[in-house]
Amino acid sequence: MCRTWWKESVIYQIYPRSFFDTTGNGMGDLMGIQKKVAYIKNLGVDMVWLCPVYESPNDDNGYDISDYTKIMDEFGGDAAFDELLRELHANGLKLMMDVVFNHSSDEHHWFQESRKSKDNKYRDYYFWKEGKEGGPPNNWTSFFGGNVWKYDDLTKEYYLHLFTEKQPDLNWENPKVREELKNVLEFWLKKGVDGFRMDVISLISKQLHFPDAESQDFKEIITSYYSNGPRIHEFLKELNHDVLSKYDIVTVGEGPGIDIKNGPLYVEEDRDELNMVFHFDHMFIDAGPGGKYDPLDFDFVRFKQVFNDWDEKLHQKGWGSIFLGNHDFSRMVSRFGNDTIYRTESAKLLAMLLLTLRGTVYIYQGDEIGMTNVAFPTIEDYNDVETLNNWKEAKAKGEDMTEFLKIVHRQSRDNARTPMQWNNTLNAGFSIGTPWLKLNKNYEEINVENALNDETSILNFYKEMIAFRKHNLCLVYGDYECLDVENKQVFAYRRYDANDAFLILLNFSDNSISWHHEFVVKDYTLVKSNLKNSASNFDLKPWQAKLFRKI
Repeated sequence: MCRTWWKESVIYQIYPRSFFDTTGNGMGDLMGIQKKVAYIKNLGVDMVWLCPVYESPNDDNGYDISDYTKIMDEFGGDAAFDELLRELHANGLKLMMDVVFNHSSDEHHWFQESRKSKDNKYRDYYFWKEGKEGGPPNNWTSFFGGNVWKYDDLTKEYYLHLFTEKQPDLNWENPKVREELKNVLEFWLKKGVDGFRMDVISLISKQLHFPDAESQDFKEIITSYYSNGPRIHEFLKELNHDVLSKYDIVTVGEGPGIDIKNGPLYVEEDRDELNMVFHFDHMFIDAGPGGKYDPLDFDFVRFKQVFNDWDEKLHQKGWGSIFLGNHDFSRMVSRFGNDTIYRTESAKLLAMLLLTLRGTVYIYQGDEIGMTNVAFPTIEDYNDVETLNNWKEAKAKGEDMTEFLKIVHRQSRDNARTPMQWNNTLNAGFSIGTPWLKLNKNYEEINVENALNDETSILNFYKEMIAFRKHNLCLVYGDYECLDVENKQVFAYRRYDANDAFLILLNFSDNSISWHHEFVVKDYTLVKSNLKNSASNFDLKPWQAKLFRKI
């Protein structure tokens, strides 16, 4: 396995509007991130991934871009970005930008021109089609609910939007569109950014005959109709050849619909497309046929198998992304841990899982202090367009809205978007103004200041594990072997290479367990645990994590 800086990096994801507000307008900004560079560096991470900060009407909180080369004034504008980039680089930190190339905002100049007439030179920058039998061109369902086609009175045609109606899909079949987007990448690379996270990049190539979906299972619809289109790899190779390969950067593509069969095609080193993808096999593990708002029970054995399958598939000539949370999912300790009695233990356990698997590690802001889901009392407290659209659909279907609110509490993207909890003062120290989204009420207990003052905190455990990973490259590049796969409570695996070997035991349960395996116990010594004064055997307390090294 060829060594590179980005394989060894730990990446810290920032959702800027929820990180730190310096102006008092209630929304985080780039100046706020700059003020917290010392905190970020002190974590031991190597790179910051910045969610979109471009000019946007914010129908989907910045993932609807109206100008790809201008920083939104509310975030501080272009000058604040340049200053932040300089500050990060001066502190030895790299910057990953989030680019959204599947769709733009409907307020982007290209779309404003495109809708004016059928012969406008920008018309083919998007997908326009006539209706069928008095309705839309097909029966596809948007990621955010409703049909993917929006009728426009001006030219009496429909345009395609796989997300909100204010996010029209760009037509990558048009070479002019591809050149425009290459120019966007060049613009940011010349400024000195160090990589790109590419939003829903698996969707950019469409099935141009737009067949009706024959399935009612939304996961199946994504896989069969929206993602991995006929020209996807051609488009990515072109992007790599013409722009990306000319710089020492990292790329990670967000991949709804990417699975274990087609995933390697995006990331194998000899294919020259992307360095990594975010697949969602483990993140949609509790999503039913109707999607995440049709939840299933969590299958722990299946959860382990996802990691096993992907590691096996990529270990020879590809590379993986290791993550358990981001801005689009619930808080990881609430989802995969126990966020009440064993919040500290389970958050540390999840940290050990992240930092002992093979692949580049991504940590989402707030997870390093064990921030939890929020349960707002009414739907009016929510901001997320996906949440609000699913609420409207459920109400229209006559569902029990009291029960549906419980699903919102579990699944809403706003769980991860509540403001960062810095201290126990007003608004958790996030803003002196009224925050754009309400805070989680538990900020008086769960905050950075408290964590920094507690040597046994989740935050200090993250720092410890990040440093340990960096000093033990076996945990980055070494082989991986899962043990006792069918165990319904323990995730056990080995990491090993020619010089070193580790055994990791993670008890994903509220029960004390004595783990038994054919392993020779005397060959391994305990070097890390999420509990103090741990016995050096294979007995595990509730949510205990143990890391052993071979003697």
